[in-house]
Amino acid sequence: MPASEDTITTFATEMGYLEPRASTKEWLKDILPTRSEVVEYAKTTFPVLTWFYRYNWQWLIGDLIAGLTVSVVVIPQSMAYAKLAQLPPYFGLYSSFLGVILYCATGTSKDITIGPVAVMSTLMGEILNDVLPRLPQYQDTPWVVASALSVVLGCIVAGIGFLRLGFIVDFIPLPAIAAFMTGSALSIAMGQVPSLMGNNKAPGYNTREATYLVFGNFFKNIRYCDINAALGLTALALLYFIRWGSGYCSRRWPGYQRLFFFMDTLRTAFVILLYTLMSFLVNHSRHDNPRFSILGDIPRGFKNIGVPHISSDILSAAAGRIPSAVIVLVIEHISIAKSFGRVNKYTINPNQEMIAIGISNIFGPFFGAYPVTGSFSRTAVNSKAGVRTPFAGVITGVIVVISIYALPAVLYYVSNAVLAAVIIHAVGNLVTSPKTVKGFWHVSPFEFLIFWAGVTVSVFSSIDNGIYTTVGASAALMLFRIAKARGKFVGQIEVCDTMSDSRRNVYIPLDHTDGSNPAVDVKPPPSGIFIYRLNEGYLYPNAVHFTDHMVGQIMQQTRPGILNPYGSLGNRPWNDPGPRHKTESDIDTSKPELRSVILDFTGVSHVDITSVQNLLDVRQQLDRHADCSVSWHFVGIKSVWTRRALIAAGFGAPVGASQRPVFTVANIGLQQENDNDKPAISEDPNSLSEHEQVAILREVKTVPVMSIDRPFFHIDMNEALAAAKNQLAI
Repeated sequence: MPASEDTITTFATEMGYLEPRASTKEWLKDILPTRSEVVEYAKTTFPVLTWFYRYNWQWLIGDLIAGLTVSVVVIPQSMAYAKLAQLPPYFGLYSSFLGVILYCATGTSKDITIGPVAVMSTLMGEILNDVLPRLPQYQDTPWVVASALSVVLGCIVAGIGFLRLGFIVDFIPLPAIAAFMTGSALSIAMGQVPSLMGNNKAPGYNTREATYLVFGNFFKNIRYCDINAALGLTALALLYFIRWGSGYCSRRWPGYQRLFFFMDTLRTAFVILLYTLMSFLVNHSRHDNPRFSILGDIPRGFKNIGVPHISSDILSAAAGRIPSAVIVLVIEHISIAKSFGRVNKYTINPNQEMIAIGISNIFGPFFGAYPVTGSFSRTAVNSKAGVRTPFAGVITGVIVVISIYALPAVLYYVSNAVLAAVIIHAVGNLVTSPKTVKGFWHVSPFEFLIFWAGVTVSVFSSIDNGIYTTVGASAALMLFRIAKARGKFVGQIEVCDTMSDSRRNVYIPLDHTDGSNPAVDVKPPPSGIFIYRLNEGYLYPNAVHFTDHMVGQIMQQTRPGILNPYGSLGNRPWNDPGPRHKTESDIDTSKPELRSVILDFTGVSHVDITSVQNLLDVRQQLDRHADCSVSWHFVGIKSVWTRRALIAAGFGAPVGASQRPVFTVANIGLQQENDNDKPAISEDPNSLSEHEQVAILREVKTVPVMSIDRPFFHIDMNEALAAAKNQLAI
C-alpha cells in the first residue's frame, strides 16, 4: 500500500526549508558596486584596451582599405551636410575627423563611423534658424551657437552613458525610428530640390519652411530654374545609374563582385570629381562671375580652433530644441550600431556607444565641429569594405585632416547643385520601403498608424515635432496596453506528447481566447475555486482593471455566503439592485459558494504598493461576499521582493491551524546510512508495505521546493489546485 499523505508531509516538514526574507540591506548590497565591479567599469570605458594589444597585419590591411574608402565618401558628404546645417561647407570637414579618431578608443562597434549626417545637420539648421533671430550678436557667426550646442548635447549623452541609462533607447520602438527616418529623408530631399534646380535664390523663397510649403513654392518659382538644373539632374541620374549598373554587373559577373562594389562605393567621389573638373574648365577664368553656383573660397587648415563659447543666452534660446536633438543623436547612432552588429554577429554596448558619441561632441567643437553622430551610408560602406576594427576611423580622420590642408583649391570649384544631388541620393536610403510598411500593418495596425502620423507631422510641421509625435504616441499606446491588460480564467486539460505516452496537466483559458483548439474540452476547477491568470505586470496602472474583471466574474458565478445579508429592504444600499419585496430573493442558490482564488503570477515580475493594496481591498470584498475567509493561492512568483510584499499584506499562509497544507518535494540524493536490511529503491513501491515505503522515504532525502512557512505560494498550478481541493475537503 502507498505511504500516506500524512507520512509524506511529516518528512517534508522534518527536512523543511525556510526561505530567507528579502531585506533592504541585501537590496543595497545588490545595487552598490563592488571593488572589482568598479575596476571593470573603468576598464570598459576604454574598450580599445581589450583588443588593441592583439592587433595584427591582417587587421591593418582591412582597416586601411576601409578607412581610405570611407574618407573618399565623407569629404564631399560632410561639406554637403554642413550646408544643411546653415554653416559654411568647411565646417563639415572640421566635424569629420575627431569623432572617428576618438571612437577608436571608446566605441564597441567595428563598423560604425561618426561624423556629420543629413538628419542631424538638418535639425541643426532648423535650430539655428529658430534661435539666431533672438541672438543677433551671433548672426554672422552661427558656428559659435552650433559648437556650444554640440558641447551641451555631448555632455547630456555622455552622462546618460556613464550612468548606464542606455536602456532608455529601448523605449523608442521601430515604427517611431522608421517614421523619423522617412519624414527626415522627405524633408531633406525636398529642401535640396531648389538647390538642385537652381531656383533657391528666387525672391521670397524660404527653403527652411515645412516640407509641403517648400514643395508648393518650388512650383511657384519654377521659372527661376537655370543652368544649375542641368548639372544637378544629370549628376543625380549618374549616381543612380552607377549604383544600378554596379548591382547588375555584380550579379551578372559574380567573380568581379569586389571590383563592382568599389565602383558602387566610390560613385559619389567620382561624380564630384567629374563635375568639379567640368566646373574648373568653365569657371577658372570667371572667378568673379561663375556660370553656375559653386562653393567658392575654402580656408586652408583649421581657422576655428579654440575653446567653445557657451553662454546662458545661447542655452536659454535653444533649450526647447535640446530634447529633440538628444533623441536624434541617440536613436540614429544606436539603431545603426545595433543593426550592423546583428548583421556581422557581434553585440554593442549601448551605454558605451553613448559615451563615445558624447565625448566626440564634447571635444569636436574645440576644432570647429558641430553635432555629429553615426552615419548609415558611411557605416554601410565601412562594413562592405571589410573593416576589421575601429582603428579604420583613425585612418579616415588622418586623411580628412590632410584634405583640409591639401584640397581647398580643388574644393573651390565644387558645384552646389551637384552637392544637392549627392544629398538627395544619400537620404533616399533612409525612406522606409513599402515592404517594411506593409509588415507594420500585418504585425500591429496601431503602430502602422503611428508611423504614418510621424511622417505626416514631419512633412507638414518639422522633424522634431515628428519625433515628439511618434515617441509620444508610442508611449501612450504602451501605457494603454498596460492599463487595459486583462487576465483570463483558466481550466485544466490533460495532454500528452505525440512522441510519448506520458501525460501531464496544462492550464488554458476557459474561453479559448489564446487560440487553442475550441474542440478541446477545458475542465473548470471544482466549484468554489477560481484560477485567474495575469498576463501582464501587476502594477498601479492596471491593478484595478485586472481585479475588477476578476471580481465581476467571481460574483456573477457564485452566491453570497449569507442569502439576506442586509436583513431588510431598507438596509440594502441604494446602488445594489435587488427585489422590491421582502418575500422575494434574487439569490440563485444553485450557484456554488466561493472558497478559493488561485492567482497565476508567472507573468508578473513586480508589484507595487498600489497593486498590493488593491489585492487587500479585493480580499476583503470577497470575504464579505462569501461570509468566510477565502483562501488565496499564488503560483509562479518570480521575485523574493514580490513575496515579501505579499507576506507583508498577509498573503501566503492559511488561516487556522486545522487546514492542512500541500507541499511539493524534491529528491536531492541518498542519505549515507550503513543499513543493508533496507529494501532497494528500484523495487516496485506498490509491492512494499507502508513500513517499507517509509524506510525508503527515510533513505531518500526529500525536501520542500518552496518555503514551508508560506504554503500558499506554489511552484506550479498542479500544487496550487491540490492545495485548494484539500481545503474543500476539510
